[in-house]
Amino acid sequence: MKLLLSVISVLLLLGACKKPEPAIVTPPYIPPPPPPPAIPGKKYLALGDSYTIGENVVASARYPAQVVASLNVQGNNISTVTYVATTGWTTGNLIAALNSGGYPKDFDIVTLLIGVNNQYQGRSLDEYKTEFTELLTRALAYANNNKSHVFVLSIPDYSVTPYAQGRDTAAIARQIDAFNAANKSITAQFAVTYIDVTPISRQARWDRDLIADDGLHPSGKQYQLWANLLEPLMKAVL
Repeated sequence: MKLLLSVISVLLLLGACKKPEPAIVTPPYIPPPPPPPAIPGKKYLALGDSYTIGENVVASARYPAQVVASLNVQGNNISTVTYVATTGWTTGNLIAALNSGGYPKDFDIVTLLIGVNNQYQGRSLDEYKTEFTELLTRALAYANNNKSHVFVLSIPDYSVTPYAQGRDTAAIARQIDAFNAANKSITAQFAVTYIDVTPISRQARWDRDLIADDGLHPSGKQYQLWANLLEPLMKAVL
């Protein structure tokens, strides 16, 4: 009995000497900061005809698509390309399409290339000047009247293509030059950047790889050369 009491006494003594467990202090909850706002993607409006929509090439080979791909690799974040372009369109057709489209006026880039079908259909140069002026005015409005964000491309010369063989190719070339002189002059009046792709198109006389399989329209290789001219100009304003 005495032994049992002694053991109990020792256990009680040890329990009395044991240090109390430290209290666990929980730090206050601090919520993480909100994520930074997403950077909205830039928007590109491409106006034109078969040369803009890329007749007879895949969509990724169109010149707007190629220049966007190049710019986005450099972090420019162009998320949307809106095409208002159809094979065979004249300036009048493009105006009609824009009239019915209701397009916003907040595009970061606008390009305009139009006129070959005016020449092909024998429409007058005076009509072209009037309608091209209207289209350039509209292009500026779509870019929120930011002139540095609008780019005009010259009309390629299809007289060097297999399609034109058997036609009066010298006359075609002269007419293309006349239409380009007009659009270049009007573009200069608006202080908008003008990109002359016509010399590149004429290289197809010797380099058939610049022509699509239909024997008329530019190939993806030619569109890449156009994109190479556009890319540094667009990059500078973006």
